[in-house]
Amino acid sequence: MNGRVAVVTGAGSGIGRAIARELAARGATVVAADIDEASARATAVAEAAALDVTDAAAAQALADDVAARHGRLDIWCSNAGISKMLRFVDCSEADYDRTMAVNLKGVFLCGQAAARTMIRLGTGGVIVNTASMAGKQGRVPFLADYVASKFGVVGLTQAMAFELAPANIRVNCVCPGYVATPMQDRELVWEAGLRGSTPEAVAALWIADTPMGRMETPEDVARAVAFLCGDDAGFITGEALAVNGGAFMD
Repeated sequence: MNGRVAVVTGAGSGIGRAIARELAARGATVVAADIDEASARATAVAEAAALDVTDAAAAQALADDVAARHGRLDIWCSNAGISKMLRFVDCSEADYDRTMAVNLKGVFLCGQAAARTMIRLGTGGVIVNTASMAGKQGRVPFLADYVASKFGVVGLTQAMAFELAPANIRVNCVCPGYVATPMQDRELVWEAGLRGSTPEAVAALWIADTPMGRMETPEDVARAVAFLCGDDAGFITGEALAVNGGAFMD
């Protein structure tokens, strides 16, 4: 990936931080973007930027700025996402709207920004969206709005791949499973409360649900993203790649 320029959103922690560092380790110049710029800087790659992925103008400004400064934009990873565990009947309209705004609208707006810039440059590129195992199955407790958003990311990825292929832009997504991140730590506490259990017991359930017998790491996801960004995946587009240790197989 030497000489390539990448933007990773939600890069201030968890999966996004791991993606940014993995692409940088493989030689890319990486811009770590996050709504919390200090966290993005702590990711310690080439560059950092503040970005609210729900702000279309800000996403386009970042894509254009990166292209102006580097003369190219090769890779855009739309990873920013949020979750909040609630029973379906207790999920408020505001909760739903916020989840969809970040997890789906943010991927849509950032995808537009990246694609417009790549098309203008005429050099093609790669877009990788972070979906979820929950984007392929609804059998996920207490995350109905999140499930809806991630199913949307899978469908959006296919639509983007179809339309952008003539511009030599490949678009894929990854579908992680139970990943040990700060967001997942919060979910352990939430699910334990909703089940009347403990975080340790819930973690044991998640591991038992994973045939490979351990919690997934952010680096497991990052390596899969790096593959999709690289030349070995040059004829792969529109794919929703399961990276979940067998917790869901389709």
